[in-house]
Amino acid sequence: MKFSILAATAVLLAGAGSARSANIEFWYGNTGPVETAIRAQCDAFNAAQSEHKVTCVGQGSYEVLMQKAIAAYRAKHAPVLLQVLDAGTLDMMLSDAVVPVQDELPEVKWESYIAGARAYYETAMGKLFAQPYNASTLLFYTNKTELDKAGVPKTPETWEEVIEAARKLKAAGNTCPFVTNAEPWIVFEQFSARHGLPIASKANGYDGLDAEYVFNTTFAAKHLANLVEWRNEGLVRLNPDTKGGNLVAAFSSGECAMIEASSGSYSTFTKAFEGKYEITVGMAPMYKGHERHNTFVGGASIYVMKGHGKNEIEGAKAFLNFLRTPEQQMAFSAATGYVPVTNDVLNAIAKSPDAKSPRYATAAIGIKSMSEPATPDTRGIRLGSYIQFRQVWTEETQKAFAGQQTMQVALDNAKQRGDELLRRFQQTYNGVELP
Repeated sequence: MKFSILAATAVLLAGAGSARSANIEFWYGNTGPVETAIRAQCDAFNAAQSEHKVTCVGQGSYEVLMQKAIAAYRAKHAPVLLQVLDAGTLDMMLSDAVVPVQDELPEVKWESYIAGARAYYETAMGKLFAQPYNASTLLFYTNKTELDKAGVPKTPETWEEVIEAARKLKAAGNTCPFVTNAEPWIVFEQFSARHGLPIASKANGYDGLDAEYVFNTTFAAKHLANLVEWRNEGLVRLNPDTKGGNLVAAFSSGECAMIEASSGSYSTFTKAFEGKYEITVGMAPMYKGHERHNTFVGGASIYVMKGHGKNEIEGAKAFLNFLRTPEQQMAFSAATGYVPVTNDVLNAIAKSPDAKSPRYATAAIGIKSMSEPATPDTRGIRLGSYIQFRQVWTEETQKAFAGQQTMQVALDNAKQRGDELLRRFQQTYNGVELP
């Protein structure tokens, strides 16, 4: 592709020369290869133009980032740009601490964003509140080398096929046929989305703050109970069951043969597998007889925070424009496995010399997964205090995996505690309409 990063930036920043330069901060919450890719983008932006300078500050994790951002905003020292994980969307929308990104950049063709990425971060009227950034979704990976040894020639596509393959792997001596961390994003949220199941009433909260959780009454409850049984049978392993205590490490090392994981894990897997194993990547498995719907976008988006002057906002807009270029999205996707967020990037990849490169294996699959038929329950999750709810859900379900209570009791308890969080959040924002 004969379109350099420098040229792209020059076009996007045209007309900004009359503004005074600004030094801006962008806070992010990633580590490892993703942090390396983020810092590379920051360096590339600073090298591509001299009008503005961005300083990218890592905060270690999404949760720590949120805590520090709240404190900084109260002290009037917040950064101009803030990366926030998907679960914090409603909290940010109602915080009065951010400006909708579509208001700051009305000239951008926001409809070019893939529907799965837009829906999670847009208002009821279709206005984007934040710019989707490191977008991931759930994918299914297998160690084809190990499956072939166990006599499994075809990559499983349904849960029934996954468990059939797991039994063959176990019979062949594999101690970890399938691995999961049993965290809500993987085994609960993404499962519900692609099976078209509600997590809460009111279209998962999109239609009002008076929503309540309903997941304990859906087919997701059966799936989670199945995971308990399959673990007892030795077909499914959780983090503590593996040698390294981590699902990504367990799959990367070859200990475990199948895994559901973020598209953002792809680069880690391929580097670890190089010269040792063959990998397959596809959409997450379905139960037979269920229609496939879109998976949720995961990862995070970037918000423009209030309390900054015109020059800083101009710098922020320039950086957001830069991140949106096909070249930057392609480089970020290749380095991390995260999915491009605008439709034009797939065309750019197809026209590039590296179109068939394994580096882009998750791009088309991830976008396809997020672009399957949608329902009001698969737009996303618009529920208050959802970060805290994820902790509640995990606490209760871990007791079920430990045999201290049934999975149904765990989900009933999580529903009750989750509804209490929702009611407190509703009381806090009494009389406020959802954007």
